[in-house]
Amino acid sequence: MPFDTELTRRLGIAVPVVQGGMQHVGYAEMASAVSNAGGLGIITALIFPEPEGLRQEIRKCRKLTSKPFGVNITLLPALVPPNYEAYAQVIIDEGVKIVETAGNSPGPVISKLKKAGCIVLHKCTTIRHAQSAVKLGVDFLSIDGFECAGHVGESDITNFILLSKARQTLKVPFIASGGFADGQGLAAALCLGACGVNMGTRFLCTVESPIHHNIKEQIVKAQETDTTLVLRRWRNTTRLYKNKVTEQALKVEQESKTGEFSEIAPYVSGKRGREVFINGDPEYGVWTAGQVIGLINDIPTCKDLVARIEREAEDTLKERLALVKPAPKL
Repeated sequence: MPFDTELTRRLGIAVPVVQGGMQHVGYAEMASAVSNAGGLGIITALIFPEPEGLRQEIRKCRKLTSKPFGVNITLLPALVPPNYEAYAQVIIDEGVKIVETAGNSPGPVISKLKKAGCIVLHKCTTIRHAQSAVKLGVDFLSIDGFECAGHVGESDITNFILLSKARQTLKVPFIASGGFADGQGLAAALCLGACGVNMGTRFLCTVESPIHHNIKEQIVKAQETDTTLVLRRWRNTTRLYKNKVTEQALKVEQESKTGEFSEIAPYVSGKRGREVFINGDPEYGVWTAGQVIGLINDIPTCKDLVARIEREAEDTLKERLALVKPAPKL
């Protein structure tokens, strides 16, 4: 039975599940597999050094699916920031109507996208940031709990509180992000007021995910305790898979006398992280993973995963509703 939420209606998808933008992962093959399965697949714009690379990937995705898909633009601090508006222009030119945004000072990019008629999903780790995004005119908020992979923010609020606060205070629909891997999680998110879920780490561990099979097997073996937080000292707190490199990075972070970022930079290099996904050595560099890593027990196709989540969520909601019994007649 198809779900009918604000997310499925507005985006034209069958199952209220979004594959979040992931660096080194969000290519056309990944996005199209999720979209073909009934969710929303997302291409990650900044995988491509130049906007023209994104253009070609969007065209490739169109050949692989006739279903809706989106593009992620994440605005992060950089000495030489990418030309975000040029990436946004490619998205507009290619007729992509769904965009996931995240990061710092997204106002100009969101304004450009909204003027072009795009549906914008903006990812936030606090209600304060979410309220600011509402003023920018976003259509959906992706509420990112402390459990999530990658940038967790500095507030350490988990989704059980964050989603309920979003339900109480936000005037636009929101989706739940961080800690979701199955249909029971989707059912819980819907009950807490979300209109869908965003999953990253769970989609990382699928047949179509373009990473080395050894890393997928490592995710299956991992426990929920196998992540760690780094870069808190520089207010750029990031959740990563716990390995020798993150332990070395944490040692530098805790013991540095100067607090110079250059001391830790070699350990948290994105280039080394990318190599992990290519060479299959989970200890080679840092790579992002959420606490949900402890709930992942297999490597399914996206089609099987999304179908299972849909079935589990429907069954769970029916089972829980059956707990409510009519009062006996006197």
